[in-house]
Amino acid sequence: MQFIWQYSLYNPSQLQSTNGEAITVVHPGRYNTNAGPDFLEAKVRVGDTLLAGHVELHVNNSDWQKHGHQHDDAYRNVILHVVYNNDGGEGPAHTPVLELRNYIMPDVVQKYNALMAQVQPIPCASQLQQVKDITKESWLTRILAERWEEKQAYWRELLDKSAGDWRNVLYWRMASNFGFKLNADVFLDLALSMPHNVFAKGGSLLQVEAVLFGQAGMLEADFQDEYPNTLKKEYQYLKQKYQLTPLPVHRWKYLRLRPANFPTIRIAQFAALVHKSFHLFSQIAETNTIKEIMPLLDVTASEYWNNHYRFDELADTPTSKHLGKSSIQNIIINTIGPIRYLYAQSHGTDKQQELALQLLDELPTEKNHIIEQYNTIGWKAINAAQGQAFIQLYNNYCSKKRCLECAIGLSLLKSTPNK
Repeated sequence: MQFIWQYSLYNPSQLQSTNGEAITVVHPGRYNTNAGPDFLEAKVRVGDTLLAGHVELHVNNSDWQKHGHQHDDAYRNVILHVVYNNDGGEGPAHTPVLELRNYIMPDVVQKYNALMAQVQPIPCASQLQQVKDITKESWLTRILAERWEEKQAYWRELLDKSAGDWRNVLYWRMASNFGFKLNADVFLDLALSMPHNVFAKGGSLLQVEAVLFGQAGMLEADFQDEYPNTLKKEYQYLKQKYQLTPLPVHRWKYLRLRPANFPTIRIAQFAALVHKSFHLFSQIAETNTIKEIMPLLDVTASEYWNNHYRFDELADTPTSKHLGKSSIQNIIINTIGPIRYLYAQSHGTDKQQELALQLLDELPTEKNHIIEQYNTIGWKAINAAQGQAFIQLYNNYCSKKRCLECAIGLSLLKSTPNK
């Protein structure tokens, strides 16, 4: 009922109240998501009188009394009670009642019920070809921004934790991204377990590695190789200097990971990035293209890891542990793009927000089961921006059947059979 009223999905001509008075909806009002009447600041002409106030909607007229609105001062300024069915129950006193069911476009409820009855993951899959491309593309752009805005609340917590230092926020979120999905949480905790300024005074790559591996709890064992023993010795000094407490080593997960994605390799690569540029945030903030950003994230784990995936365990085949192109792209999609967008948003620069969104236009989409579902029904993501939007669309709308809040669902429900 709220959806039908908000988008005027009824025949507006010859509307009459239950008392036979002519009704003209000048403005349906502003949809109210908080307590109180459903629509605020509406304008409705009843007979010759123009009324301004609120509109309340119910399935039955008797719901007014059942919900106790007659005792709630918030409903005193209701100028129209819109119901689907006038069941003869008592509605608001001295307020016109509009029974809407005979004016509702007959196919609207039918289309809605058909969407809700779908058992497939994407309810409108069989009807997508009816939706104009411009509608779909503009909706994807909107919900990509929504996806990044949802991150803002949590990222704001990190910003507060760092006393407003965006460099720290980038450092922490970058660490989480290096953990990718399986080790994201523990990698973030690793970064949070020590102040970023530990690295601010420069120092060697070995010292950065010692702090990171030590704080990860990975230097507690007795080692045979010289490299981990050197790290251990260096960490003992830094641990005492900065009063550090390492994480439990059991939190790191290796199961079902390819050796190149082991947390040891990712920590070594992250150490190389931290050592390469303490001022990474300022560099990223000044770049506007993927071509400029990619070299900033181009790092390789130190030489020891050419022959190892774990401490003291020699690998069968020597390989350079370079951070791959797909991993760099993943970091841009999930960290660089969002943090640039949120930074621009907090500083009121619309152009920079747009540039952050455009970064993902230059990248190929990720591969996952959600994006594949849309590809299968003929709606293919042409870049990473649309891929991220598909993830948001599926998680926040399709899987929850929030079709009434989706531009695609709205387009289908508003369409008429001859279109």
